[in-house]
Amino acid sequence: MNRYPVWRYAILVIALLVGLIYTLPNFFGEAPAVQVSSGKATLKLDATMAPRVEQILTGAGLKADFVQFEGGSVKARFDDLDSQRKAKDAISAALNPDPADPRYIVALNLLSRSPHWLTSVRALPMFLGLDLRGGVYFLMQVDMKSALTKKAEALTGDIRTLLRDKDIRHSGISRDGNNVDVRFRDRATLTAALNLMRTQLPDLQWVDTPDGSDFKLTGSLKPEAARQVQETAITQNITTLHNRVNELGVAEPVIQQQGADRVVVQLPGVQDTAKAKDIIGRTATLELRMVDDSTAAATAATGTGPVPFGTERFTDRDGSPLIVKRQVVITGDNLIDAQPGFDGQTQEPVVHLTLDAKGARIIKDVSRENVGKRMAILLFEKGKGEVVTAPRINSELGNRIQITGRFTPADAADTALLLRAGSLAAPMDIIEEKTIGPSLGAENITKGFHSVIFGFAAIALFMCVYYRLFGVFSTLALAFNLLLLVAILSMLQATLSLPGIAAIALTLGMAIDSNVLINERVREELRAGASPQVAIHTGYERAFATILDSNVTTLIAGIALLAFGSGPVRGFAVVHCLGILTSMFSSVVFSRGLVNLWYGRQKKLKGVSIGQVWKPTADVPAKA
Repeated sequence: MNRYPVWRYAILVIALLVGLIYTLPNFFGEAPAVQVSSGKATLKLDATMAPRVEQILTGAGLKADFVQFEGGSVKARFDDLDSQRKAKDAISAALNPDPADPRYIVALNLLSRSPHWLTSVRALPMFLGLDLRGGVYFLMQVDMKSALTKKAEALTGDIRTLLRDKDIRHSGISRDGNNVDVRFRDRATLTAALNLMRTQLPDLQWVDTPDGSDFKLTGSLKPEAARQVQETAITQNITTLHNRVNELGVAEPVIQQQGADRVVVQLPGVQDTAKAKDIIGRTATLELRMVDDSTAAATAATGTGPVPFGTERFTDRDGSPLIVKRQVVITGDNLIDAQPGFDGQTQEPVVHLTLDAKGARIIKDVSRENVGKRMAILLFEKGKGEVVTAPRINSELGNRIQITGRFTPADAADTALLLRAGSLAAPMDIIEEKTIGPSLGAENITKGFHSVIFGFAAIALFMCVYYRLFGVFSTLALAFNLLLLVAILSMLQATLSLPGIAAIALTLGMAIDSNVLINERVREELRAGASPQVAIHTGYERAFATILDSNVTTLIAGIALLAFGSGPVRGFAVVHCLGILTSMFSSVVFSRGLVNLWYGRQKKLKGVSIGQVWKPTADVPAKA
């Protein structure tokens, strides 16, 4: 009756082992490390950098615990702070021979001290939030009106160019807020223009309104198109912020959308608010210039001659020198979009650029005069320019440009992202900021840890005194629940904060509640005169429905917090929901497994250790 098949015990043992393995990394603490990441927007790190860093460390007589490439950066862990500082100096000197123009960011960091065999199975500790580690927090507001205004300005120029190319005369084009007004002198011209613009500009919806003796078309963005503009703006801003925060060398920055138009930036371990604000508020510019292919430029590229007047020297993607004219053809302000794709004929990966009307007019004239020549696309940041790509002009260009350059699909996607994310798509204002010191974070960790431990100890003491052996089983199930919860959070690489610790403490109380229901139900069956084996079986079976109902209703509240909450509330909800699921498994399945293992094989069981059982029919209470 009260026996588990072998496969159920096997599942419990596997769950216990997995919980132990993935919880262990949280107890090893952190070790000093050095992190190497890209210092330029056009430079991408790959796995070949790890052996190079190892070689640099060996040459400097330094031994790292390990060197690994992960998440776009190389990390080397050391035993002590002295080795960490020496490694940083050695790596910086080797990778950045010109300190004034560093190609790589070499930053001090902290990594888990977990043994390599744990990290090899992706057993990693949870990240610590700002309130536990310390750092800088920004809440930024994206100016969505500016994004829509910028789109309306681009559409105004597109309409003017479109009507001129089709020789459709108008009486004037103006922008009124985010609407575009086009006036005509007669109805026939208006109808022709309307048919054209509905075909060529599907994002606009048009309204025909009289305007004195003239006729007027008023175009406005369709709701879905306006929503797409806003979503693209905030996505591009988040990507740009990621690129800029990378310079700080932050181990695990948190940059995520909050609501429709806000972005949360959390930089754990960063205490310099001024530097962080300077970096995330920086502007980057995109420029298109012609490559100088003259004989003098070719001589200058080899380093044997001076750079011709009116040109500058840059480095191409393959590392070769490139002489580019100073005259700017168009800037990133004329770039509407950049998307990866494939060539219709050769099927090779390409990047598609979409320009506004002004940029299209300029690029059309320049490309017509320079077919066969190269045009460089440069990204300027902090006053220094980098060549993103330098394709050859094969034909006259319009508002849509296709860039080829022996891209892989990943290269094409990265290049398109780089071109889109060179600058912010819409202005952002910091509406909230705060700095948390590392000492306060350490104090929060200590207090949070003590709250969980003391809460667990108090619950365990009560259960063992009141329910005797069944209380021991409940305590072991509670420990198993805590183990599973921490393991799952570690596997998900969740960020633990003070609300998360509060949710863990709450989960302990809720989890033990299920065992209280089970134990009391078993007591009721014993009072009714059932045999111990029948009481155990019936108690677990009948308590399960109550446990399920109470946990489902609590889970619904947790899901509501997860869906509609943000920031700390959302972090609390994640731990809360996971804790409910693990408590269901531990309080019902694991505790029953322990009870079955202890009592299940005793055929003539006379009593169970579950504390005092009061029988109404007896004058004197009997211990069961």
